[in-house]
Amino acid sequence: MDILTIEVGSTITKANAFRLKSEGKAFEALAQGFAATSVVQGDVFIGVQQAIADLESRSGIKLENPEIHLNSSAAGGLRMTVHGLTYSMTARAAREAALGAGAIIKLVTAGLIEDFDLEQIQEINPNIILLAGGVDYGEKNIVLENARRLASLNLKAPLLYAGNIAIRNQICRIFSTCGQEVIPTANVFPEVDVLNIDPVRALIHDAFNRHIIHAPGMAKLRELTSNPVLPTPGAVLKGAELFAEALGDVVVLDVGGATTDVHSVTEGSQEWTSRLTEPEPRAKRTVEGDLGVFVNAHNIIRLSQEPEWAERLAELDAIPHTERQKELTRWLGKFAVETAILRHAGVVSDLYTPTGKRQIVKGKDLTAVRWLVGTGGALTRIPGGEEILRDLCRGAGKYLLPNPDTRVLIDRDYRFSALGTLAHQYPEEVKETFRQWVAAMNE
Repeated sequence: MDILTIEVGSTITKANAFRLKSEGKAFEALAQGFAATSVVQGDVFIGVQQAIADLESRSGIKLENPEIHLNSSAAGGLRMTVHGLTYSMTARAAREAALGAGAIIKLVTAGLIEDFDLEQIQEINPNIILLAGGVDYGEKNIVLENARRLASLNLKAPLLYAGNIAIRNQICRIFSTCGQEVIPTANVFPEVDVLNIDPVRALIHDAFNRHIIHAPGMAKLRELTSNPVLPTPGAVLKGAELFAEALGDVVVLDVGGATTDVHSVTEGSQEWTSRLTEPEPRAKRTVEGDLGVFVNAHNIIRLSQEPEWAERLAELDAIPHTERQKELTRWLGKFAVETAILRHAGVVSDLYTPTGKRQIVKGKDLTAVRWLVGTGGALTRIPGGEEILRDLCRGAGKYLLPNPDTRVLIDRDYRFSALGTLAHQYPEEVKETFRQWVAAMNE
């Protein structure tokens, strides 16, 4: 049976055809097609049809009733507000849960929600609200007061409660009086220094799946499959988790037209994690919304303070064709990944105490990473992607970056997010596919 994955991205729509190999343990890539995403035409289904037609034209394959799996970022992420008790604990944990699950964090509050916070929330008009706060059987009063203040807004957005389990029933009762849907789940910070973000992340995935139908034309596409539509970043993060299970700790850099995303799956090294000031999740994603190489290219120019490149922005194309276009996209991609990984990586600083100076770490330690994988068009379709990533492997300094002996892989066939989309239904087959991919590169 043929299997088709479709990724409706912010600028490009990709179609990948796979088939399970005869032994049934790994996927064989059959064909691939691309087209411009057709949001501006008012119907993303147009771009999907063009991508499938491109796939069939390139390969000569005619797909008949394939099993379809979808991921998308075309409708944008869920507008989300996050409300915790302390920023360094529950608010931060809630934020970690949201990233990678299809949400765009518009506001984070810590402590008592103030009147001006309520005004901001109303202006944002979130698609989903996340309320957390307190370890289990810890602080209650501020969390309950925050619930009352949020309920007073009479918003239609569902509220996820992921705080102190001891007041869960009270929280549900507060929102039931105003008719707002409340979805209780496990505490994101059940104990001090314990992160528990997976249950919340799963619920945000579900909310994204309900929201994505609102992208123009997505309803027609959604009718093609009974499988859930995944947020593209969530698909890549799932792929990274399975890659790490199969081959070791990994960082995946995904450079897109609108954002640059960094996904890391690692516990870090004992040397540096023992100096962490705050716990970090094993699987972490950061999204840099100002570092897209097409939609947000002007932001990169501004951040780089290299105005000579600004004169060439008129030549920029979502799919570069000329050498000058490729050169511009390569430079934009290099700046994007260097900036994104420094924002993601742990930072080492000195702390002076009565007993002397000691080093502390804030952020994700990447020094134990074995693999650095580049995906997204700017790294996979433009020459020089491997060199760009190799320059990031500088080891521990002010930033805890991958070491010089880290293996660099370029997803030249642009299939990482496609395999991540399949990972929810075929986890073992995806892991074996990753193993065979790496083995083939070593031959």
